[in-house]
Amino acid sequence: MSFQLQSVLITDEIDTQCVEILQKNGIQVVKNTKLTKEQLLTEIPKYDGLVVRSATKVTADVINAGTNLKIIGRAGTGVDNIDCDVATKRGIIVDEVRIHVQPCFVIHTPGGNTLSAAEHTCTLICALSRHIHRGDRAMKEEKWSERKVLMGNELYGKTLAIIGLGRIGKEVALRMQSFGMTTIGYDPIIPAEVSAEFNTEWMPLEKIWPLADYITVHTPLIPQTRNLINDQVFSVCKKGVKVVNVARGGIIEEAAIKRAIESGQCGGAGLDVFESEPPKDFTLAKMPQVLATPHLGASTTEAQKRVAVEIAEQFVDVVRGKSLFGAINAHAMTNALSPESRPWVVLGRKLGQVAAGLNPGNVENMQVKNSHEEAAPAPYTNVVSVIFNNGFRLSGTTSGGNALLIEVQGQQFSVPASLVDVALLFKGTGNPQLLPTVAGALASAGMCVSSLTVSVENDGQKWGVATFATPPTEKCLEVLKTIVNAAVLVTL
Repeated sequence: MSFQLQSVLITDEIDTQCVEILQKNGIQVVKNTKLTKEQLLTEIPKYDGLVVRSATKVTADVINAGTNLKIIGRAGTGVDNIDCDVATKRGIIVDEVRIHVQPCFVIHTPGGNTLSAAEHTCTLICALSRHIHRGDRAMKEEKWSERKVLMGNELYGKTLAIIGLGRIGKEVALRMQSFGMTTIGYDPIIPAEVSAEFNTEWMPLEKIWPLADYITVHTPLIPQTRNLINDQVFSVCKKGVKVVNVARGGIIEEAAIKRAIESGQCGGAGLDVFESEPPKDFTLAKMPQVLATPHLGASTTEAQKRVAVEIAEQFVDVVRGKSLFGAINAHAMTNALSPESRPWVVLGRKLGQVAAGLNPGNVENMQVKNSHEEAAPAPYTNVVSVIFNNGFRLSGTTSGGNALLIEVQGQQFSVPASLVDVALLFKGTGNPQLLPTVAGALASAGMCVSSLTVSVENDGQKWGVATFATPPTEKCLEVLKTIVNAAVLVTL
């Protein structure tokens, strides 16, 4: 499964390789990093795709204005600046058949920043342990005597707690283990057996806090992680614990850090991210025990090139119908692009097209929902059904990768109807001569019929489907309407 992606708007600074890859694959690219919000709202309807970094705020207004948007790409880790909930309500997650809502995906490049963010984290840990930032400041102020109060600690033998054991957390663990640190950690998704593979013992949070000499966080900022480390957590930590945040501002409560430093409970903090950026109040960043950097975790030449290439390649993969690596709210679509699932996605689309063709008056403003049942009607193992609010129903299955229509309004076809190219669907009386009469009419109209099948009779009516070796003409439709109750051509 794939879709057309003709034009992409880039609104934040990104390496030129992103533009080059997209253009090389036939996608028009406009890069404009100077747009105001009002200008963005005016421009976004012109584009199929949007690429941002962290500066552009993809709010509900922007998403709703993007009437042609199919894909939103975040060149980097985390999607805090994208309103994924509103995007989902607009049909972003394709876990159901949607007739009028174009699928729109939100993807990001989780691997591109990994090494840079991990190295920055390790740098802050090392610098905190030896008061490097304070020593540098003392030298610049010609205060050699301050060396007496800048006694540090070795990292060897210390315990590093890593909250979030994904790509970055794992890389931090591997690097700090080379210093002789013991690494422990917590992640709600990564199980203990996986973290054990990189020598990190998985523990629940309540057991981690009293053991840690250093704590580093590598999680997204979501309601469950906001102020994850707060006054209560600091109170159960070792006295003098040091904390590092290169993930998202707000995971460690800034006011709690300040209070813990002032009381001596926290021995220092390495902060690369803040609750508001730039900070509205620099008091915390100016504290001697705080090593602060202005969101530099991904600020390396290598990371910038990497995320630019990755986001462009992901866009191209979507167009080609390949995997959706990096999709954060389109797991169903990611699975749908697999060879095993693709025939079922095609079937769902074709059933939707057939249902819309047979019910033109019931499509506008319709609501779509999905459900799952364990049993399928014999003799089929798996079936997809489309049911309208008025009770109209049709069902299909797949065989050999082909989409097949197996019933309309509960009337099964003895031989499933193939849904290929253009199908002619009709409804006629239950007369045994219906099939030969229709075949003769189509032949008289000059049509070469590939397949022709009718359903079982119900209330004196039968449904039928015909497919053709050559595209059918309007003439054949008009001829058929003279001998059946209803007929419609559906392009699939």
